[in-house]
Amino acid sequence: MARKRRDLTPDEAELWGRVKRTAAPLHPERRDQAVAPAPETKAATAPAPPRAQAADLSKLSLGGRSAAAAPAHRVQPPLSERLSRQAVRMDNKSYGRMRRGKLPVEGRIDLHGLTLAEAQPRLISFVLASHAAGRRLVLVITGKGRDQDTGDPIPLRRGILRHQVPQWLGSGQLRACVLQVSEAHRRHGGSGAFYVYLRRK
Repeated sequence: MARKRRDLTPDEAELWGRVKRTAAPLHPERRDQAVAPAPETKAATAPAPPRAQAADLSKLSLGGRSAAAAPAHRVQPPLSERLSRQAVRMDNKSYGRMRRGKLPVEGRIDLHGLTLAEAQPRLISFVLASHAAGRRLVLVITGKGRDQDTGDPIPLRRGILRHQVPQWLGSGQLRACVLQVSEAHRRHGGSGAFYVYLRRK
């Protein structure tokens, strides 16, 4: 038994009219006579057609850019790999001995457990004093860091002091004193410490 076709309600007819206005016909010469146009009535709130909703979603902005144009985040290599990739500015033989823990350490500072605000001035003071005293190789101990939940909406990076110290050593007033930075040998703390080879006075 054939199913009886029902007429469109005014709301459905209004929605169908919007869809037809946004769609491009595949065959303009053909007319769709299956549904007769109903008299247009203003709907209080008619939902946007699927095509229009998709267009609105594509315009969502992320920091002033569209979602489609948002750049992918680059994953940085581990700190030890970034340090090993840097150019060797000291004597190659001495650099190899330093990496193997064979060069004598002439001074050391332990920043383990300090905050960034506490650690930076102490590091600057230590490096400047070591350079003024004519020392060549000093050890900076940061610790490897540990996971901690501070309750902040943006979690702190593990070992943030360990990641920050090489940046301090390569910038500002320390740049003129520091010749080379390398991860320490395991006998001197491994990944929780750095060798800092200073320039000559």
